[in-house]
Amino acid sequence: MSIEIANESGADVDEASIVSAARFALDKMDVSPLAELSILCVTLDVMEDLHQRWMDLPGPTDVMSFPMDELDSSRRPDAPDASPALLGDIVLCPAFAKDQAKAAGHSLLDELHLLTVHGVLHLLGYDHAEPAEEREMFGLQKRILGEFQAALDALDARDAQRNADDRVLGIAGLDTPAPGETP
Repeated sequence: MSIEIANESGADVDEASIVSAARFALDKMDVSPLAELSILCVTLDVMEDLHQRWMDLPGPTDVMSFPMDELDSSRRPDAPDASPALLGDIVLCPAFAKDQAKAAGHSLLDELHLLTVHGVLHLLGYDHAEPAEEREMFGLQKRILGEFQAALDALDARDAQRNADDRVLGIAGLDTPAPGETP
């Protein structure tokens, strides 16, 4: 799965973590590993222009999704000429998201993860225009974000345990020297 990210927002954001959230959501939705996705972080002015041009709505917004190709779910996996599916583009506005994060009581990165998953779901055809669609999309979004956070927490716990183990081994004199070092 190819996910490209470009940060033209001027904001300091953890690009690798945003890509991880997108990859996690695409994996949870069983999207082909041949899929390609682009994520762009932009300024308020750029987002306002996109929002006006494509949605005919004034002012900036937090996230916009621009689908490219339809995924052909009826295609057999062993069919010849499998080629990457261009899912589309997700455009994030960290400056807009910053205020939303503050209002929601979580970090900007948590908000950008939420918006990334939201954008992925839109690229996959989910919408929230009608109440039933909103329940389905937001329920799925909440589940994916919860599982993503649980995976991050598990990685943090594993890293903390590994660091604690390394400290204990070091204190006991059982740590392994780095390549080229003498014991």
